[in-house]
Amino acid sequence: MVHRIEEVVARGMCVGCGGCGAATGGAIPVTIGKHGVYQASLEGVGEADRRVGSKVCPFSDEALNEDTLGAPRPDSSMRTDSRVGAYSNILAGRRTDDEALPKSSSGGLTSWTLQRLIETGKVDGVIHVGGTDGAGELFEYVVSESVDEVESRRKSQYYSTSMHKALLSVRGNGRRYAIVGVPCFISAARRVAVEDEVLRQQLAYFVGIVCGHLKSQFFPEAAAWQLGVTPGGIATVDFRGKHPDRPAWDYDFRVITSSGDEKRGRNLDLLGSNWGHGALQPEACNFCDDIFAETADVVFGDAWIDRYQADWRGTNVVVSRNVEIDDLLAQGARDGVVELDEISVDDAAASQAGNFRHRRDGLAVRLADDIAKGLSVPAKRVDPDRSVVPLHRRLLVRQRRRMSRRSLETFRAARNSVDLDKYLRPMSREIFRYKLIDKLGKRLSRR
Repeated sequence: MVHRIEEVVARGMCVGCGGCGAATGGAIPVTIGKHGVYQASLEGVGEADRRVGSKVCPFSDEALNEDTLGAPRPDSSMRTDSRVGAYSNILAGRRTDDEALPKSSSGGLTSWTLQRLIETGKVDGVIHVGGTDGAGELFEYVVSESVDEVESRRKSQYYSTSMHKALLSVRGNGRRYAIVGVPCFISAARRVAVEDEVLRQQLAYFVGIVCGHLKSQFFPEAAAWQLGVTPGGIATVDFRGKHPDRPAWDYDFRVITSSGDEKRGRNLDLLGSNWGHGALQPEACNFCDDIFAETADVVFGDAWIDRYQADWRGTNVVVSRNVEIDDLLAQGARDGVVELDEISVDDAAASQAGNFRHRRDGLAVRLADDIAKGLSVPAKRVDPDRSVVPLHRRLLVRQRRRMSRRSLETFRAARNSVDLDKYLRPMSREIFRYKLIDKLGKRLSRR
């Protein structure tokens, strides 16, 4: 069975990227769903628009996959690796301005590179996620057209957004842009560029963000509520507050209330903030096998490697596929404004070891499970196979998926009844079960 956009939407597998909306000029609406995740709607959409939408959807068999789509500027000198895709350079580094680093989630190289693209005239602006000015959603895709605007919109935002409105707002204005996003958004944007000649001329650089999984708009609400701020009372949030006396991965969640008060809590102490538990993760993320945004010119992530992660300032891992980006970074190092180390492809992959377990081994299990139930699944670069991991790992994969689904359902119930315990109690039980499976599995593996 061909898994098309119809099956993606029917199975709740739409990630809400907005590629289909952009490619069809808005004919396919993409709006926020009941679980705080953007979703496309095909109701009343004609066959021609459905087929165009299906050709850009990251989870449709009618769309080019990451291997076929390839890097934007393929070069015969590039090396390839099944874990990270094509690459011309693999680095770890950060800005050298220590005063600027607390304003970045990691080493600050993403925003620095975007600013240099503007400063050197390679682009006129950047399409990326930034904070909103009004009530309602906390973040959305915006267009920054100055270095200052890019600087003010730094940091990762773990929040469901959609890029279709931003793309359509610039289409045909004659300006060139860098677009920033997680892997599925970048591949969707690349497919939109294949289908739309106008946007193909305008999208000059594709900048990826290494992704473990996306989060529902419920995610900051759940964290803030645990700090005493109910949904609707949030003005702004900072997902990654750094501390000089802690390692890079041990950060705070900070919320500014609508009345101007600040609340702050350690992520480790907030239920649902452990990325391994998959809380408030969309179902789409269970079917993604692209970790290093393989269709981007360059991708930035966290260097979760022993020799870097102890440094509270944060360090980026960088996989480049574009000689122009390579030159910008090299010049920055010569000027002393960034510091860079060459690292191996194994180092880059090791920085996302848990992510690979989820996106590759875990995906093989989930595909096999769904096929056994007679469900439609997309063709992935991972073969369906339950036997790729031992039984206790299969149980963990299934429990993590269950936790993601339960978290969305229970937090919705908590919001509707204004009772946080309707989320905390069932999720605490699910996390306990997950930890128990993990503990028993480790015991068995030592025998």
